[in-house]
Amino acid sequence: MKHFESRSDLALLGAPPAFPEPLHVGRPNMGSQETFLSYMNDIFNRRWLSNNGPLVQEFERLLAEFLGVKHCVAMCNGTVALEIAIRALELKGEVIMPSYTFVATAHALQWQEITPVFADIDPNTHNLDPEAVLRMITPKTTGIIGVHLWGRSCPVDDLQAIANDYGLKLMFDAAHAFGCSYKGEMIGGFGECEVLSFHATKFFNTFEGGAVVTSNDDLARKMRLMKNFGFSGYDNVIYPGTNGKMTEIAAAMGLVNLDAIGEFVEANRRNHERYSMQLNEIPGVSVLAYDGREHNNYQYVVVEVSDELPVSRDEIIHALHAENVLARRYFWPGCHNMQPYKAFYPNAGVMLPNTKAVADRVIVLPTGITLPESAIDVVASVMRLLTSQ
Repeated sequence: MKHFESRSDLALLGAPPAFPEPLHVGRPNMGSQETFLSYMNDIFNRRWLSNNGPLVQEFERLLAEFLGVKHCVAMCNGTVALEIAIRALELKGEVIMPSYTFVATAHALQWQEITPVFADIDPNTHNLDPEAVLRMITPKTTGIIGVHLWGRSCPVDDLQAIANDYGLKLMFDAAHAFGCSYKGEMIGGFGECEVLSFHATKFFNTFEGGAVVTSNDDLARKMRLMKNFGFSGYDNVIYPGTNGKMTEIAAAMGLVNLDAIGEFVEANRRNHERYSMQLNEIPGVSVLAYDGREHNNYQYVVVEVSDELPVSRDEIIHALHAENVLARRYFWPGCHNMQPYKAFYPNAGVMLPNTKAVADRVIVLPTGITLPESAIDVVASVMRLLTSQ
């Protein structure tokens, strides 16, 4: 097996990397600067910076309309949105979720002294396997959190059937899935509620932000109280809460980027198609596909590499980094192998063979509106070189 020290053999010895500036996974997409600065002038003139300002209200209205739900409750970030949704649903005891996801999903439970129970994934979709969920249900189980990984929907109907049969609450972490659909219906209206992330690394961002979307009137009312310390009018606290409010400046970025969302999706789609055309021709390498019948945001370019290649997944990443293409392992090594969960549940991996297999073979590549086409060509050239050893 060939070992690569600090540069791929694609370049001449001592030559600079292919790109002078690093190409990151999740580099922010940004809409019109002129429109954003106009919003900034309005914010300065109004001097209304937070506390449910007019831009936040407009942002919530437009997102609820876009997703076809009754309520959008905007928050300061996706993690706080998860925590508030979990508390509003009054989950306790044990909640089943995938280990193959960002650790914030587990932390949002653990912080509230709820035990995250990790169920295995379908190796083809990377989403929760309903059969694995059934194996993890105990008398202490109160809920399920499905994660629409990579923007590809969970098996929503199967998970809802399990929740109905066992009297469980079902919610979704839709951090990857803004603008995506399931059976033609926009993700956002499934389960009791769905949680969105608008972090800077997401294809649609508000600098930093998140939201919970739902058509449940009572749940929305409770979450609006909870994100603002439980205030109902001036000097009238009626519920325990925290500070989860979105600022006006974040909402301004959201409104600007909502206008440009079609441009973002189209750029991602073109990049995904170009990556797929070149990388799928390499034996032992495949790009995860999106269902053309659904709405997709193409936010992630996910590559799976075979164990039979002459180089490891990590060696491929190392060589790409030498070209300033900062490809990443994603969700490796799984939440169950991170602390405190590794100490709490040292044998969890026994039930998660697919999680380990997927985590060990996935590479996520840069995309977005600023990605030069030449980056895709460089990635393909490096991977052809490495896999031909």
